[in-house]
Amino acid sequence: MVGSFAARVPWIASHVGIGVGHLAIGLLMPGLGALLALPFSGRLAHRYPFRPLVAGTIVGFCLSLVLLALPTSLVLLCLALLVFGATAGLADMAMNAEGVLVEKVFGRSVMSSFHGFWSVGVLVGSALSALASHAGIDTRLQFAVEAVALAALGAAAARFLLEDPSETELAAPPTFALPTRPIVLIGLVGLCAVFGEWAGTDWSALFIRKELGGSASVAALAVSAFAVTMAVVRLVGDRVIRKLGPVRTVRLSGVCAACGAVAIVLAPGLAVGLGGFALLGMGVALVVPLVFAAAGRVGPHPARSIAGVAGVAYASGLVAPGVIGGIAAASSLTVSFLLVACLVATMALAAGVVGRAGEIVRSSPTISTPRDAAR
Repeated sequence: MVGSFAARVPWIASHVGIGVGHLAIGLLMPGLGALLALPFSGRLAHRYPFRPLVAGTIVGFCLSLVLLALPTSLVLLCLALLVFGATAGLADMAMNAEGVLVEKVFGRSVMSSFHGFWSVGVLVGSALSALASHAGIDTRLQFAVEAVALAALGAAAARFLLEDPSETELAAPPTFALPTRPIVLIGLVGLCAVFGEWAGTDWSALFIRKELGGSASVAALAVSAFAVTMAVVRLVGDRVIRKLGPVRTVRLSGVCAACGAVAIVLAPGLAVGLGGFALLGMGVALVVPLVFAAAGRVGPHPARSIAGVAGVAYASGLVAPGVIGGIAAASSLTVSFLLVACLVATMALAAGVVGRAGEIVRSSPTISTPRDAAR
């Protein structure tokens, strides 16, 4: 979903007939949609079991992809992106809450691997968009086919998820809940990482096209380069986290991401630019899984804590497009990535707040499986 959309951002901007400044306004909407939806997600997680919750949010998220290729005006594009962001935020909450439950069962870190498959999805989606663009396939047809196929796959996979009976035994959280101080601190580290993710995902293709003169297919490969390193690092990241610990992992990640952003800013050509986006993806890869894992162990309602961290982190989705696009409109995207370098470097300085993410709960709760439900 995300990879397919990100690689087609130049086409969407051309189809709507907007420049970088107006595109920045449109790209504010996914973050705003997530921020509006996430405060209600804790109550949803308490009211509905994981299986139908994940299935419903995934199907809604996938079908929203169709809307992104239809608008012919900035207003309609903003509305479509608002829905896209809201459904993405709710799906993220449900999936990460399930991930925390699985970590409790395993008794060790596995969240990074889960997020690794998200990055694999970004890679596959961006590659499909690159191929579709090269073959001249209409974006509307591509998005429609992908939306239906992914919705069906997500709904089928959700049937095999674990259930957590303890969630319904606890007192219901408030319908609308703001994050607590520990959640805000963890979320701010996530905010820096997500800012780097959004910069790499949403702006890499446009950067290669506008600043370095790459073709449309090469521009789409920038998203792939970013996603490849994220996927690889996340798939092996659990072993890294167990060896180094969460604090050292985040510190090293911040240094790596900052080096990648600086390489992007100083890139003399396409090769260095693509390499910079690869390093940026490597640097932000493990931070988001660690902040979600840390959030899932704060308070009695993991879903509510995850939603709180996601809400703070997704503020980057609200801020990043406007800030990056605004700076780019006033000067260039190259200058915008100087800010990205500063923010991802901040992760290294604030790494201590995720220290408790390494403390995996060893006692496995009573888990409901699909077979149990059938009984």
